Amino acid sequence: MKFLHSMIRVKNIQQSLKFYSDFLGLNVVEKKSLEDCDLYFLGEDENSCQIELTYNYDTPTKGYKNGNAFGHFAFAVDNMNLICEKVREFGYEFLWEPFELSLKNEKGETSKKLIAFIKDPDGNEIELIQE
Repeated sequence: MKFLHSMIRVKNIQQSLKFYSDFLGLNVVEKKSLEDCDLYFLGEDENSCQIELTYNYDTPTKGYKNGNAFGHFAFAVDNMNLICEKVREFGYEFLWEPFELSLKNEKGETSKKLIAFIKDPDGNEIELIQE
């Protein structure tokens, strides 16, 4: 079994594509149109795990409510300083500014990561992780 994608509904497809494609660097791998919506599959390539952005033609004016079960999407970044510059360039804001997190594994070994959180245009949390 292979995990293929996770789907979120978006209020404004152009803002969401700007965020996920232009800002995060995901590629639109496939687009499908159904009777009531457009589906955009974004990922590194067609064989990678993807995020499906669903834009329903009858989207509620205020958008969708985020439930309390969903946490966040996580993305690895090579350079958090460059991400900070992109956040300012695109006019986004950090939910949590970059900070160092030390984690111990089951062997007692410690690894340090630099993490930050932002929100996409629909309020979904995005975790950015630099090893």
